[in-house]
Amino acid sequence: MSNPIEISKTDIRKALIRHHFELQPDQMSVFRKLRSIQFDPLAPVGCNHDLVLQSRLVGYRIGDWEKTAYKDRLIYDGWDKMASLVPFEGWPWRRYFHIWHRPGFDKIFSDHPHAVEAILKELDSRGPLLPREFEFKERKEEWKGSWYGPNVVKVTLRALWHTGQVMTTGRRNGHHVYDLTERVVPEHLRALPMPTEREAKRELIMERHRACGVVRPSAAYEMWSYRIYVPERKALIRELVDEGALVPVNIEGVIGHATPEFLTLLDYPSLEGCVRFVAPLDQLMWDRKLIAQVFDFDYVWEVYVPEAKRKWGYYVLPVLFGNQFVGRVEFYCRAGVLEVRRWHQEPTSPQHGFKDVLEVALRHLMDYCSATRMEVNDPAFPLPSLTIP
Repeated sequence: MSNPIEISKTDIRKALIRHHFELQPDQMSVFRKLRSIQFDPLAPVGCNHDLVLQSRLVGYRIGDWEKTAYKDRLIYDGWDKMASLVPFEGWPWRRYFHIWHRPGFDKIFSDHPHAVEAILKELDSRGPLLPREFEFKERKEEWKGSWYGPNVVKVTLRALWHTGQVMTTGRRNGHHVYDLTERVVPEHLRALPMPTEREAKRELIMERHRACGVVRPSAAYEMWSYRIYVPERKALIRELVDEGALVPVNIEGVIGHATPEFLTLLDYPSLEGCVRFVAPLDQLMWDRKLIAQVFDFDYVWEVYVPEAKRKWGYYVLPVLFGNQFVGRVEFYCRAGVLEVRRWHQEPTSPQHGFKDVLEVALRHLMDYCSATRMEVNDPAFPLPSLTIP
C-alpha cells in the first residue's frame, strides 16, 4: 500500500468546501455528486433534504425535489444512510440492502403471509395506494408502542419496502404512496443482471468516498450504513488503494482516503467567501469527528437530546463563512415568517465582511422557505429583522 499524501488542514478545508458547495446547475448535478441525500421528516425550516439542496442550488425552494422524484422519475425514495433520496442509477448496487434487511422482517413474512399476499394483490389491481386506502384491514394491539404501531398494513408495507418488493411512488401530505417495484424502477435498470455482492460492496464504498470527499476508515458504522463489516471493509479499501481508485491521505495526523478526482481540488483556489447554512445530516457533517479534527468545530445535532440537556438548541444548523465554521443558528419558519431563535458565534469567527454576506445568505434562505419577514429573537444575532417587500 502506498504511503499517504501529506495534506494540511488549511488545504483540505478549502478542497472540502469546494467539493461540497460549489454551486450546481440543477438538482441532478447535486444528486450525482452526493450519490444520495438523507431523508428526514423534521421540518422547522424545510427538511434535511431541502436544506442540503438549498446550500448548493440557486433558486431552490422547499419541496422542489418532489417533481424530480415523482414526476421526472430521476430519483427514488430508498435506503442508503438511513432513508434517503437516491439517483435511480444507484439502485442496482443498493438491491443488496433488500437482502441485508430481510432478516429484520422475517417474522412478518413467516407469521403474516396472508397480509403480504393481500397487500401485494391490492397493489397489483388497485395501486398506487396510501396505507389507509387498502381494503385489507388488521390490527395487532400487542404491537402498540413499537416503531410502526399496531396497523398490520403499515408494518407489512414497511417490510415489503425494506425488502424491495414495493416502493414509494409519491407522497400525499408527507405520507408514502406505495406501488409495486416493477412499476417504479425503470425497465432498463430492472433488466440489468444482479451484481455480485462483492461488486456492490466495492461500488458502495467508492460512492461514500465520491460523496464525502475524505473518509476516515475508522468512521462510525452509521456513516457506512450497510453490512460491510470492518475486516471486509478494510480489505476492500486496501484493494481499491492498490488499484489507484482511492488514495491514502494524512491530514496533520488524521488518516483517511480520497479519490484522485477529489485531490485535484487541492490545486483550485478557495470558493468565494459566501455564508452557507449547512443541513444537520449533510454529507459534509456525516463524520463529525473528522469535522472536529479538521475544522475545529464540534457539532452535535440535539433534536433527540432532552431540552434541559441541550447546549445549542433543538434544530441548529452549522454556519459556514468561506472555509470556516463561524457559528450555529436555529431557524423556524411558518406562515411567511423566518424566525431566528438562537445564534451561537464561534470564538474565532472572522468579522471582516461577514455581516454583508450573511444578509445576502438570509435573503436567499427567505426565498427558499417563502418567507417575507425575518424576526430575530436572539439579541446576539449580528443583524436586525428583515422584511422583503
